[in-house]
Amino acid sequence: MDAVEDIKARLSIEDVISEYVQLKRAGRNFKGLSPFAVEKTPSFMVSPEKQIWHDFSSGKGGNMFSFIMDIEGVDFKTALEILARKAGIDLSKYDRGSSGLLVKRKQRLYEILELATKFYQVQLTNNKSVLEYVFKVRGLDKQTVLDFKLGYSPNNGSALLQFLLKKSFTTKELQDAGIITRSYSKPMDMFRGRLMIPLCDGQGRVVGFTARLLDDEPSSPKYINTPQTIIYDKSRLVFGLHLAKESIRKSNFVVIVEGNLDVISSHKVGVKQVVATSGTAVTEQHLKILTNLTSDIRLAFDQDSAGLVAAERAIPIASKARINLSMVVINSAKDPDELIKKSPESWKKVINKPIYGIDWLINIYSEKLDLTQARDKRKFSDIILPTINKLSDPVEQDHYYTKVAQVLNVEKTSLLSKSNKFYAAIDEKLKSSRNMKPLDTAEVIEQLKNQNQLLAICLNNPDLRELLVDITPEMFLDASSITLLRFLKSNQDYTPEQDSMTSLNNISDYVKMLMLQYETLYQDLSKVELGYESKHLRDSLIRKFVKTQKDRLSLAMQEANQDKTQNLLHEARKLDQLLKTTGE
Repeated sequence: MDAVEDIKARLSIEDVISEYVQLKRAGRNFKGLSPFAVEKTPSFMVSPEKQIWHDFSSGKGGNMFSFIMDIEGVDFKTALEILARKAGIDLSKYDRGSSGLLVKRKQRLYEILELATKFYQVQLTNNKSVLEYVFKVRGLDKQTVLDFKLGYSPNNGSALLQFLLKKSFTTKELQDAGIITRSYSKPMDMFRGRLMIPLCDGQGRVVGFTARLLDDEPSSPKYINTPQTIIYDKSRLVFGLHLAKESIRKSNFVVIVEGNLDVISSHKVGVKQVVATSGTAVTEQHLKILTNLTSDIRLAFDQDSAGLVAAERAIPIASKARINLSMVVINSAKDPDELIKKSPESWKKVINKPIYGIDWLINIYSEKLDLTQARDKRKFSDIILPTINKLSDPVEQDHYYTKVAQVLNVEKTSLLSKSNKFYAAIDEKLKSSRNMKPLDTAEVIEQLKNQNQLLAICLNNPDLRELLVDITPEMFLDASSITLLRFLKSNQDYTPEQDSMTSLNNISDYVKMLMLQYETLYQDLSKVELGYESKHLRDSLIRKFVKTQKDRLSLAMQEANQDKTQNLLHEARKLDQLLKTTGE
């Protein structure tokens, strides 16, 4: 049985899409306004006959699964779950192995957290002092409280535990859901005497909680969060997304704030294209989820030192992912919540006047450093140049080289020289790293993860090794991975069980590490999920390789003669052909 095919058989693409886009019949097809762009003339087409869609405004298209991935900002696995629910299909029936058991485990956790949410909501309505805090101190209204499912956790230690045990859940399941703790002599509620803010995924399912302290207690943390679980990953969760998606699509921008209560306050005054990350740190995964909804991402963190550092760190992450990030500067309040309470109109104005991330970074360090001093000029260029070099548009790069040169009162050629020397040094280190310990940089670490995870999947799944056809040794960073790549490409039917890995004795430790990695990350995934994940990893490696090679070719062309330029152009065309295999 194939879940994907059964979902397609039960659902029509026009019915799925019509939940998000108003469609009108246009001959054999349907037409509507693009949900991914602002337009007056419909350019979004759906073909029931072919079961595909295409949006001429954004250039996106595909089947019902790709539509859900784009419109909801989710991965294939989540899109599969969403469509399975719409089709009334139980995914656990399609996999009798551990993957099916995992689906059932997750479903139990969703049920636990939904009941816990309702329990906390009832407790809130029965507690006058907490209601006073919510409505008078925080200034929220009833509808906002209901929209965000706010609640209260009793302070007696085991109220929720006893409630859920009566619903036939086990203490092990409650612990797996992250709502009880065994830190004491017996199981206890994780959250006690706090305002409960449910954390929901993009579809509105509760996956965890943030619990806020109601009274000032110096010895207690202001916030306690659900620990990592099989359904809650803070590096991927975007708070408020399920309530913000429609407004994000309509306004075509999103504002990321630091705190959950900043989001709630903003929604209360009607500004709903606002979300938060779990904690201050913005990850690449957060940004990628949001770019499925809009390319205009604005950051409005608190104006304290922690908020400024977090905003600064987000800029290179966004640049690395080729995402344009801008900053919302709040001068008259410490955070969005405070500004909203003072003046909702001021909040609306500042989010509509963002400063592009690199301009913001230049402004911040122009004020922090004494740019009349050589030492501070060096520091300034050390901070700004790596971000400029990650910009994909050469015109934009040139603009910022010129601007930085003016700010520092130096020649632009000096900056270009420094930049080229920096990347030449990186190139030499990358070349030598094939036989050395890899560089301890975020970029190299990410590349190592991608190559190792792809090899781990292909080592254990011979039917997926066709994905290695376009992968070359030059894309990998160390000798062991290159050896295994060549072996798998030459031994399409090999499985580790055949000879207890005697064929790979010279890299046995590396192979064992990959086997462990596979068991930890992938053994519970279905074939469909493994195929999607391995394709994603392969495409990431190719894109990184193509970008690196094109950067080198670009530098080489600047000093090449005519004959050499033709050879370099030929290499560039080959890279373009390779990039096409990823769908770009």
